[in-house]
Amino acid sequence: MKKRIGALLCVIMIAALAGCGKANDAAPSEATKDTVSATQQPTAATETPTQPATAVATQAPATQAPPATAVPQPATQPPQVEEAAPAKVFEMKIGDTPVAVAWEDNDAVAALKEYCRDQILTVPMSMYGGFEQVGSIGTTLPQNDVQTTAQSGDIMLYSGDQIVVFYGSNSWAYTRLGHITDQSQDELTALLSNGDISISLSY
Repeated sequence: MKKRIGALLCVIMIAALAGCGKANDAAPSEATKDTVSATQQPTAATETPTQPATAVATQAPATQAPPATAVPQPATQPPQVEEAAPAKVFEMKIGDTPVAVAWEDNDAVAALKEYCRDQILTVPMSMYGGFEQVGSIGTTLPQNDVQTTAQSGDIMLYSGDQIVVFYGSNSWAYTRLGHITDQSQDELTALLSNGDISISLSY
């Protein structure tokens, strides 16, 4: 009887021990659960990757330097250049035809230019001798008469107050005033030999 009771107690103890082992295996301790939870759940630091500082610097917009401001330069006035007055030209027309004249450089021509400075001098001319036209100037010019054989195109001062234009030849004491350079003898004959004309002088 004692042996049976001892055997029964042994079986009960073994069964109790076996139950405790299963309980331990099935239900881990709270500490073990906390450890597992801490291991399985990533921390906030782990979930959010740290951005490198260089990335932030790269994404920031580059600072642009302000545009350079041009400094206004004071306007410089170009030097004033005085325009030279146009050279005066002593001109002659036979009727309405301008003619080019090579004027002498003497006192008579200088006085004639001065006399024509503020006016157009018109001289009525008359044919004479079949070789010249002659007319009164209306004033007396300085004389430097020399015995001369005048030719077609010559312009002479006669007797100090008369101008003579030649389309032929004649010898007399004259003061030379100039010579027509752009008309041939035939052209001068056509201009001067067909009756009385007028000449005009301007300076």
